[in-house]
Amino acid sequence: MTPILRAALWMIGAIASFSAMAVAGRELSGRFDTFEIMMYRSVFGVVVVLALAGATGAWREINTRNLGLQLLRNMAHFCGQNLWFLAVTLIPLAQVVALEFTSPLWVILLSIFLLGERLTAMRALAAVMGFIGILIVARPDIGDLNLGVLAAASCAIFFALTNVLTKRLTRTQSVTTILFYLTTTQLVFGLITAGYDGDIALPDMASLPFLALVGVSGLMAHYCLTSALALAPATVVLPIDFVRLPAIAVIGMLLYAEALDIWVFVGAAIIFAGNYLNLWFETRKPQTLDNLR
Repeated sequence: MTPILRAALWMIGAIASFSAMAVAGRELSGRFDTFEIMMYRSVFGVVVVLALAGATGAWREINTRNLGLQLLRNMAHFCGQNLWFLAVTLIPLAQVVALEFTSPLWVILLSIFLLGERLTAMRALAAVMGFIGILIVARPDIGDLNLGVLAAASCAIFFALTNVLTKRLTRTQSVTTILFYLTTTQLVFGLITAGYDGDIALPDMASLPFLALVGVSGLMAHYCLTSALALAPATVVLPIDFVRLPAIAVIGMLLYAEALDIWVFVGAAIIFAGNYLNLWFETRKPQTLDNLR
């Protein structure tokens, strides 16, 4: 089996996992708020990370350097994930995914200020295309702003900030250390935000499978995506990830009777084109000393 085919199989797993997490999040919204969902997901994450770190001996890599940056990165991810879970309960699943695809374009802008990277003409074009795509997908009415659309668009910004800060952390920290602080700090955030009113909803037999699904699918999605990127270039993986949009649109239609909106697909295609053009250009730039810094 070729590396490209293996990467495609991993991406099928990623698409299935992301879709399962979206469905589980919507099913849980009737009993749990987003903070409670994140709290239970983090409990699962802590158990898995500690178990794997203990089994492999990777717990020795965990250190206390860059705690401030770890905290900032995990706060951004916590905000983004909560907004994502909120969005999947308020607007069609396809619209959430389409707006989520803008995250790489926000990375372009944030990298200029946080990583000192330059704004090239191609990056500027990609950002403009992304914002045009957002307008087509959201079709905002200033007199009637949709909370779900705002949540989905905002989560993409927080996910972009998470990615940029992760890039900075990987210069000095191992994946195990990053995952350890991600799961533990988000469990603390979840306990604080879920319990601020003194009432945390407990799982019952009906909700327990969906809570487990959120935890499993969240970890599996990122594991599959990382595995795919390790086997094939991002220019190959990104188009496969775009299949997530029609897949989630069909799931939304079958499970929740959500209409297939052609403009969501048009806007998402423009967003994808901006992402892909920038990625294609970046991977073909000559590797000068400036580019390697």
